[in-house]
Amino acid sequence: MAIRTHWTVIHVCGHEVSHDLSGRPADRRASFARWLQERDCTACWKAAREQDGAGKEEWLAAKRAEEQQAAAEWAAQFDMPPLEGPERALAWAERSRHQLVTAAYGALVTDGSWDEADWTVLEDKIRTITRAGWWIDQRDTEGTDLPELLDAATSDDIGTENPFR
Repeated sequence: MAIRTHWTVIHVCGHEVSHDLSGRPADRRASFARWLQERDCTACWKAAREQDGAGKEEWLAAKRAEEQQAAAEWAAQFDMPPLEGPERALAWAERSRHQLVTAAYGALVTDGSWDEADWTVLEDKIRTITRAGWWIDQRDTEGTDLPELLDAATSDDIGTENPFR
């Protein structure tokens, strides 16, 4: 006698769905059908994901706006120069710069052995890097690595006051 391939499952959402389990090994079909009973049907699962996705997108947009506001206030407070690059990369780069520099300050000055004079020298180097892509590239870097990264920056990353460059 052949093991059945179609199972009628009543999902936790209350929907009754016939599932073709012929793609599964015969000895795993019954346990998979039991597992399906503990889940929403496909239609309800997709609807729940769409609702969650909209909520996540709104949450992410609000978080990005909050981070952007903090980055803009920080840049104004510490007289950071505007970044250069494609318009769509500027906001991301500003947030990345803010996060990396504040992490570096925390690691090197607040928790580390640097004093404010050491930090002022580094801060001057930070102001020279105006290429948005450089800051985006460093977004996952540890704050303690910032001095070495600034030393490794190339002339393409450093801004200039010469408009004819």
